[in-house]
Amino acid sequence: MHIEQIREAADAIRSRVTGTPVIGVILGSGLGEYADRFSSPTILPYEDIPHFPKSTVPGHKGRLVFQEMHGRLIMAMQGRFHYYEGYDMETVTFPVRVMGQLGVRRLILTNAAGGVNTGFEAGDLMLITDHINYMGVNPLRGAHEPEFGERFPDMSHVYHPDDARVFEAVAQERGIRLRKGVYMAFSGPSYETPAEIRMARTLGADAVGMSTVPEAIVATQMGMRVSGVSCVTNLAAGIEGAKLDHADVMAAANRAKDMFIALIDGVIQEFCRKEQ
Repeated sequence: MHIEQIREAADAIRSRVTGTPVIGVILGSGLGEYADRFSSPTILPYEDIPHFPKSTVPGHKGRLVFQEMHGRLIMAMQGRFHYYEGYDMETVTFPVRVMGQLGVRRLILTNAAGGVNTGFEAGDLMLITDHINYMGVNPLRGAHEPEFGERFPDMSHVYHPDDARVFEAVAQERGIRLRKGVYMAFSGPSYETPAEIRMARTLGADAVGMSTVPEAIVATQMGMRVSGVSCVTNLAAGIEGAKLDHADVMAAANRAKDMFIALIDGVIQEFCRKEQ
């Protein structure tokens, strides 16, 4: 996507939304209900935004939802785009580029993930402390646009430690068990084999999925503060009792939604305070 297309998409959003969003949230599979609970939302279907792709995955509504909270405008994506859908990395990360163009300074990434850490259980929430890009491609590959940031951005602290402490404090205050760990991204769409999961565990992964990492890389390049949380919806292949099915992933995300919503709601409240 060229910078002109990003600007056109951002201008179209500005023409229909009052205010500047400072916090963005990308809602993963089965987690979109968070934005359904907004009290007075402004809703923009993806098809109404120039150059926006179409979300094809069940559980992704395909729309932007804006809501003012605690004096700040929040921008939520109900549905993301995945490499496995056939999109290139420029398209997958296009919404993050648009968020940056609009003025988003903090980005919360969420996903449904498979648990690799044998201490995890289906329904756990995991704060992402770091990631492993095993997708075989990087979203920064290709022609460099200086407006986006450094050509070779530092990835030492993608998931901001200060923001991680906010997640932990909110979880403790609200009685939510919050795991911590490393998220490893595969290209998908097939689930990983037991051998691949053994490899992931050996490499230090605690959860696996098919998203999030490209968005985190692009947001970091653009200077956003990134945080992420995975809903562990299933035990990964090779773990005793593990069964891999997208319908089960959606059902597990649905069971965990109240806990997830309570966590994200509390974190956004604290982030809004910090942005004042």
